[in-house]
Amino acid sequence: MSHTTVPAWRQPTEGESRLAAGSAIVVVIAFQWLLPGKLLPQPAWILPLLEAACLVILMIANPSRLSRAEPWVRGLSLVLAGVITIATIVSTVRLIDTIVAGTADKSASVLLGSGAMIWATNVLAFSLWYWEFDRGGPAARANGIEPEPDFLFPQMQDPQNKLVSKDWRPEYFDYLYLSFTNAASFAPADVLPLSRWCKMMMMAQAIISLALTAMVISRAINILK
Repeated sequence: MSHTTVPAWRQPTEGESRLAAGSAIVVVIAFQWLLPGKLLPQPAWILPLLEAACLVILMIANPSRLSRAEPWVRGLSLVLAGVITIATIVSTVRLIDTIVAGTADKSASVLLGSGAMIWATNVLAFSLWYWEFDRGGPAARANGIEPEPDFLFPQMQDPQNKLVSKDWRPEYFDYLYLSFTNAASFAPADVLPLSRWCKMMMMAQAIISLALTAMVISRAINILK
């Protein structure tokens, strides 16, 4: 008689810690404080403060493991990711606008620094979206609620567990890597997007990254010349 083995990533688990995702949000807040105020929604302090407040509430609600699928916690997590994404889009548009209008900073180092921080924020923002949406989010993945993946990681195609630990499951850093490769090379590298929503989000992230990179680097080259 044959037996079907359920892979570890489909089985219920104790859930992952919010520490990694929380650290990413702290980095985003730090970048927003360092960016010139004119590149942020006004007043410039409001979004970092709002993001910090949301993060504190989420850390209090889930101080250890993300295993409880509470609607208000997931809703607040999505709101936080949305706020960060909106801030990233606004910063990208404003930076490109200053470059086109000729009012951007005359220092290539400052311009490149601002562009790099916005680009990194773009990576972190979309890593949160991928982490929050894949198979219903971290709590749903921990409880094995959604069996069908939105992203197909190469480890999922190794049913005999010859390449990775038998307990392997996608966690935040896997989605961060996905987000980085998509923003850097405009392709998902070794991770395949399966659902339409993740394909559309990856397209949006690539567009932001491409526009930002092209405009900032070209302007910096002109300044250096």
